[in-house]
Amino acid sequence: MGELANCERCNRVFVKQFREICNECYKKEEEDFRMVYNFLRKRENRMATIGQIVEAIDVDESILHKFIREKRLQPSHFPNLSYPCERCQRPITEGTLCDACQTELKEELERHDAVESIQEKALKEESETTYYAKGEWKKD
Repeated sequence: MGELANCERCNRVFVKQFREICNECYKKEEEDFRMVYNFLRKRENRMATIGQIVEAIDVDESILHKFIREKRLQPSHFPNLSYPCERCQRPITEGTLCDACQTELKEELERHDAVESIQEKALKEESETTYYAKGEWKKD
């Protein structure tokens, strides 16, 4: 059973089942896809960039990015299609982060893990060399 939600595109209330958008927006999105795909199928348009497609067909750039992320439009067939990396906005054709951002994040995680292990080791050594005495000390 679906739940009530607001459409991500038009903010209308609808019963959410499989999609994040309402039926009207879904139909509009499918029509946009057909227009884009028909445009790109023409031999002279196969090398078109996102900007050229937006200009020629008057579709929203974010919809084109969505089609590429969903692999409905594949850069292997249309080599000038890409979408921005979620971290640095460089153009990419798959995933959510570019190679440079992935490498940088991996290095940061490795540094974090190294610092954490050093801190754990220091705490362990501190607890091993600390002695506690119970009771009072007497001087003779």
